[in-house]
This record gives sequence, structure tokens and C-alpha cells, in this order.
Amino acid sequence: MQRFVKLTAISAALAVGAICTLPAAAQTAFKPARLADGHPNLNGIWQAMNTANWDLLAHGAQQSLVLDAGAEFAEPGGIGVVDGGEIPYLPAALEKKKQNYAKRLELDPEVKCYLPGVPRATYMPFPFQIFQSEKAMAIAYEYDGAFRNIFLKDPGPAPIDTWMGQSYGKWEGDTFVVDVTGLDERTWLDRAGDFHTNQIHVVERYTLHSPDVLWYEATITDPGVYSKPWKISMPLYRHVEKNAQILEFKCVEFVEDLMYGKYSKKPKE
Repeated sequence: MQRFVKLTAISAALAVGAICTLPAAAQTAFKPARLADGHPNLNGIWQAMNTANWDLLAHGAQQSLVLDAGAEFAEPGGIGVVDGGEIPYLPAALEKKKQNYAKRLELDPEVKCYLPGVPRATYMPFPFQIFQSEKAMAIAYEYDGAFRNIFLKDPGPAPIDTWMGQSYGKWEGDTFVVDVTGLDERTWLDRAGDFHTNQIHVVERYTLHSPDVLWYEATITDPGVYSKPWKISMPLYRHVEKNAQILEFKCVEFVEDLMYGKYSKKPKE
């Protein structure tokens, strides 16, 4: 019996030791494919597989706001992507967020097919494609044909605010870091009413964890809404199916009646 206990203890110790060394061993084993300039190759079609577009925070499933849709457009639950599990709103901004949530079906810019902004474009339920060369970097999104050209030399302050902002990227080791400014304040961060002002500053980090998993982080700073910077993080998965490609989702035509139907000479029946 004593020998059995001793062997069991040794086996347990060896198992714990093996588990503790797994992350380091796995990290050492992975060597990302690289371009001629030595930087990791991020080219590919990627997609977030979470419910962050519904709500960045942890949330339970609930019925659709359109009751006639039944279960078809019910909101799925999610574990959340905010580090620490809380967005540090200033008191007045938190009240506005609650008002946004109450009127989300009316106010969410996604309902009107507005461009999603950053970081929301990353975790919309649509894929996006990274185009990378030694001299250029760009991201094309399936949703609404959104596009970002990422400057590789500092262009200086953004001249105007735009829906997708101005992006300036640089490498820090094997991580591609993108500084995003000049974002239009009309975009939201999710369907739950999380918002920002035009003071928002987003710093994104893209790091290959394996050939088909790209780790994404975004640190968000906006003194007009939040008491301190906060961060979201999530894996992005590569599309590896045959003939994977970005398709067309030009949603403007889907919302024309919603936005302009009341101005029609012949009311819609």
C-alpha cells in the first residue's frame, strides 16, 4: 500500500511538471511563416468566433427584440472578451450606455449599415482578409465593404475623423501593433450600446499563436467616456476551407426602405 501511494505521488508530480512545461514547449515549437523581410506572415482570411458583437461583456441568452422572429434572431450568450470583466465608464457615460441599450434596435449604427469602426470591425460576424507585403498592409472586411489601409510610416495626426479612422502600424518583435485615431464618434463597440467619443484612441496587437490562430488585443482609451484605458482580447481563426474568400455584403440596399421609405412618393405597403 505504501509503495502504491509513493508511486501515485511520483506520477502526480510528473504529470504536474509535464503540464507546467507544456505552454513553454508549445511556444518554443511554433515558428511562424515569414515574409522576405523576416516578419510573420499574417496574410489570410480570418474571423472571430464569439458573441462580442452582441455584447463585449459576459451575457446570457435572451429573446429577440423582434418578437415575431421567434428564436431565429434571439441573442446568444457569451463569456465576454473584456479583460477584468468590466468597462470603466464614467457615471454620466454609463447612463448614456444604458439609454443606448434600451433603444438599441433604433440607435445601433449597424442597423443602418454604417461602417463599423475599430475595433468592432474585427469581431463582426463576418470574415476579413489581411493583405501583407514587405511594403504595405491593408485589411478588407466583408461587412459593408469596409477597408483599412494601414500606414507603415507615421502619417502624423489624422486630418479628419472617419468611420474607420486612421491606422498606423509597426512591428514590435513578432507582434504587429496598430495605432488607430481619428475615429468618428457615431460608431458603437457592440449591439449592447457600448459607445465612445471622437477622443477614442485604439491600440491593436496582432500575434500569430499558431498557423491558423491569430491572437487579437485592443486597448481602448477615451477620457470622455472611460475612467481609464481597458482592453479586449480574443483569438481570430483562419478560414482554411477550399476556395475561402471574402464575399460581398453591401448592406446599404437592405436599409434603404428603413431609412428613406417615409420620403417615398408612394408609401410602401
